[in-house]
Amino acid sequence: MPSFSLVVSIVLVGIGATAVMDVWLLILARLGVPTAGFAMVGRWVGHFAQGRFAHAAIAKAAPLPFEHGLGWLTHYLVGIAYAALLVAAVGRGWLVQPTALPALLFGLATVTAPWLVMQPAMGAGFLALKTPAPMKNCLRNLANHTVFGGGLYLAAAALAAVQA
Repeated sequence: MPSFSLVVSIVLVGIGATAVMDVWLLILARLGVPTAGFAMVGRWVGHFAQGRFAHAAIAKAAPLPFEHGLGWLTHYLVGIAYAALLVAAVGRGWLVQPTALPALLFGLATVTAPWLVMQPAMGAGFLALKTPAPMKNCLRNLANHTVFGGGLYLAAAALAAVQA
């Protein structure tokens, strides 16, 4: 069983990395680059309770009153889960002496979730092939998840510095 301090460290790294990604998305939005809103993620997850896991077009699915908050909560819980998976893959020692390469590679690997699960289930197709600009969307996904990987490293490095 993991120690309480390990769990807290993983939660903080996951929250920190997700916040870094959110700052990146905010910057992109301010520059006029379209970014995905988390309300659609909340709508998708919210429909799970009704047994609906896939949609022809999530934007046309019935809206839910709590979808925006649920989307943000899901976004941060996934970030925490990814931090836990990274630590499980590279070992607890990474939290004490974090290095950038495993975090960046892991961040890149996480792009498979939207490409192969979320986008198809939300009606955008595998690799966003049903969208008007699939290549642009895939490149945006790669960039966002690389930033998330950088956020994993930055959050772990900040935490290690505070704990030293």
